[in-house]
Amino acid sequence: MIQLGDMTLTLNDPLTLGLLLGCAALVILLILMVAMLRAAGRQTRAMDPMVGQMNLLAQRVQSLSDGQQQLSGGLHHVSEAQAASQTKVLALMEQRLAEVSRGMSESLHGTATRTARSLGDLHQRLEAIDKAQANIEKLSGNVLGLQDILSNKQTRGAFGEIQLHDIVGKALPSDSFTMQATLSNGKRADCLIHLPNPPGPIVIDSKFPLEAYEALRRADTQWERQEASRAMKTAVRAHIKAISEKYILEGETADGALMFLPSEAVYAELHANFPELVREGFAAKVWIVSPTTCMATLNTMRAVLKDARMREQAGAIRKELAALYSDVDRLGTRVENLDRHFGQAAKDISEIKISAEKAGKRARRLDNFDFEELAPDTAAQPLLVSTAEKKA
Repeated sequence: MIQLGDMTLTLNDPLTLGLLLGCAALVILLILMVAMLRAAGRQTRAMDPMVGQMNLLAQRVQSLSDGQQQLSGGLHHVSEAQAASQTKVLALMEQRLAEVSRGMSESLHGTATRTARSLGDLHQRLEAIDKAQANIEKLSGNVLGLQDILSNKQTRGAFGEIQLHDIVGKALPSDSFTMQATLSNGKRADCLIHLPNPPGPIVIDSKFPLEAYEALRRADTQWERQEASRAMKTAVRAHIKAISEKYILEGETADGALMFLPSEAVYAELHANFPELVREGFAAKVWIVSPTTCMATLNTMRAVLKDARMREQAGAIRKELAALYSDVDRLGTRVENLDRHFGQAAKDISEIKISAEKAGKRARRLDNFDFEELAPDTAAQPLLVSTAEKKA
């Protein structure tokens, strides 16, 4: 690379090579001219001064003329080479610029397409994230609201009663149960199912030992687990005892009751880790049910209610069957009468057809003027006419 002022020349550039060749040709011409002048000086020193000077002057003029021609030819050659090199360089630069421009255009188009696609995907994902965020916020609000409800014993009891009412309302007819029913001892049951005797009306009471269960789930040490288990046993035993004493009344209710746990997790915990509590409930005739097992139990009760109502309506069903038999017998009699009328009508129609055929035959005879056939019966004709008139 050669730096000339503000211009930078590279050896690989054809234009630079052309300029270097032109400069080299000029240097060679100057060297030749200097050599010729030195030779002419040596010759003139041996000759007459005037002749020598004239010859020297002529030689110098001739040398200058030849050098000028050679210089002109060299400059012309250099100019042509420079023009050709410049043309090639321009063509090469234009080709490379076109290739670079095409490549950049294709690259920019592909980049723009990919960018637009990426932005579209990003927009869709952002919308999905916004929806998920909204659902998460809504769910978190519902969870917080549920926590607020379950943190209070009264609201927790109302939550269990509402869930129990929803399950019972879906499984049984509306007239087969009573919510918040008051018994003869003044105690109010969450739900009273009106089953027939036996077994009689049965009580379902909702209980939710949430504090003991949460303490059991949060326990980290052996001592905390023992304390939480003790609290769980105490709470469940108290509920079993209260239901057995309040809602099992001889002669008024069934000899058992149901304790409804509105949480499958608490129900599973009792059966998995506290089987003795379940057995104590069986002994006290208090059966612990969860939402799932309560629905199955209520479906069984529904079958019992349906069977009892069928037995109650057996007399009415027999009465309706007797009335239906009378209606069927009366219908058979009327069908026989109708069949008899149809037979008489068919007989009358047959006789009408016979009379019509006879009348047609006589009409055809009269139309053909067949008096010869009627002549022998002239004596009987008045009798026939009178008989026909009588029938008419």
